[in-house]
Amino acid sequence: MENTNVTVIKATGEPEPYSETKVRSSIKRAGLPDELSNQVIAHIESILYENIPTKEIYKHIIEFLNKSTIPAASAKYSLKHAVMQLGPSGYPFEKFISFVLDKQGYSTKTNQILQGKCVQHEVDVIASKNGENFMIEAKFHNKPGARSDLKVTLYTYARYSDLIHNSANSNLFNKAWLITNTKVTSEAKDYANCIGMKIISWSYPEKENLRELIEKSNLHPITALYSLSAMQKQHLIKNDLVLCNHIVGKNIEQLMELGLNKEIANNALKEAQDVCSYSK
Repeated sequence: MENTNVTVIKATGEPEPYSETKVRSSIKRAGLPDELSNQVIAHIESILYENIPTKEIYKHIIEFLNKSTIPAASAKYSLKHAVMQLGPSGYPFEKFISFVLDKQGYSTKTNQILQGKCVQHEVDVIASKNGENFMIEAKFHNKPGARSDLKVTLYTYARYSDLIHNSANSNLFNKAWLITNTKVTSEAKDYANCIGMKIISWSYPEKENLRELIEKSNLHPITALYSLSAMQKQHLIKNDLVLCNHIVGKNIEQLMELGLNKEIANNALKEAQDVCSYSK
């Protein structure tokens, strides 16, 4: 291939050498057949230039997949970006996390107001399984390259500590969790490991990280759909349609009642059906 000996610029602003292996690994997760994967690689390597941003490579891959014989693959490939688009507020992300955990056999509640020993706290997600309850801080970032640092783990554990030191809550929680859609710093991991707090980030730990949990759950947010505008997605999310499955559960008339015209409702329903069936 031509132009492969170039530097790319990551979302954090850090430079690194272009890696075909990294690109191939990322598109493999979308379940593409080898022939189509090779076509994507060939296309990307034909447009590379020195200091190309990784977000531009991502954009080219999405455009290529949307025009391919398996356009639904773009939704699976763009999973991280789609989760990031659940914002700007963190509330849809909290709902999304609860749906993912429900699929893993947990029972969940979101946005619960509880009294600690000192002050009240709004707990993003409470997850229960096998007689144990977990207080979950769902830390949402809507910018690539953002990380959850030590102070996030510190205030998560401080809230947990205040809650369990209220005598009325002494047996309420067994552990504190931090779940985030981006990365966590090494210092945050060290602190969490030391005090026994569980961290789940996009790619940490190596097994059962957020990406794997989402893929295992076969749940995709509606922000993965390209037939809807950003405004339409946010409107549907405000009406509690967070997952592609939620759209599949509606008919054209119900989607039109939510403000979509017939053509857009039809396209969104078809795309959501394709994404859900392709991901199985």
